[in-house]
Amino acid sequence: MQRINPAGLPEPRGYSHATVASGRYVFLAGQTAQDSAGVVAGTLAEQFGRSLANLLTALAAAGGSTADLASLTIYVTDIVSYREQGSLLGEIWRRLAGVDYPAMAVVEVSALWDPSAMVEIQGIAVVP
Repeated sequence: MQRINPAGLPEPRGYSHATVASGRYVFLAGQTAQDSAGVVAGTLAEQFGRSLANLLTALAAAGGSTADLASLTIYVTDIVSYREQGSLLGEIWRRLAGVDYPAMAVVEVSALWDPSAMVEIQGIAVVP
């Protein structure tokens, strides 16, 4: 997996501009902060951590690891809150996924499938 961050583009913080990979593609469904009883209550940051953990569980079940993440789309219902909690979200990312970041986008949406979800993370991985 090669992370590409070309000169001339803004320095990325919490993402890479591009990812180059070869191998078996794994398409990861959007994951919310859901457990067997439903979406876990909590702050946006707490839901982010659970959503990311769920995504990484699905990735591991498909034979991949965090290093194989090529692209993520993070859907949030409150982009202002997401920005305000950026440092905390970065800490959660590093604890669960390490120091490498795939190509990423964060998109604000008016609602998610489960009305109590504030975050949904969808991804693509390439497993060697």
